[in-house]
Amino acid sequence: MRCINSATFFKNPLTGRGKLLALVALGVAVPSWSFAETIAEPVALLQGLDKITARVSKFEAPVGTPVRFGTLSIRVRDCEKNPPEETPESAAFLEIDELRPGEDRVRVFSGWMFASSPALSALEHPVYDVNVLDCKTASGSPPAQSGNADGKTAR
Repeated sequence: MRCINSATFFKNPLTGRGKLLALVALGVAVPSWSFAETIAEPVALLQGLDKITARVSKFEAPVGTPVRFGTLSIRVRDCEKNPPEETPESAAFLEIDELRPGEDRVRVFSGWMFASSPALSALEHPVYDVNVLDCKTASGSPPAQSGNADGKTAR
């Protein structure tokens, strides 16, 4: 067995124990979101800010149906949330286009937005901000089931 002093270890941390420590650190750094089985929901709850008027609006956006917020057209492609027994997190894949009269449609955002980290993947627009607040079932729909309840009884 080769002995490594601390000076050598810190110069090249990916040798021997360094590789193991790097893998452990990576496992701790990756949020539980990536390991949890998520629940697909049909509606995204979004929040929009008009920076000119300072008005904040909350609105629902059904998956696959474009909704308007000012000059923006927002289409939710997918909305996922963690099951209730996991750490709360909702994420939605959004495509946001700007529609101005007499001009072509311009894609200003396309990607995942996370409710717990709005700055991680944010819309960069001079007039509007859009954030994901939650993913939820459509009004009047029964709530989605999570986990497997076979053979379990309430106590």
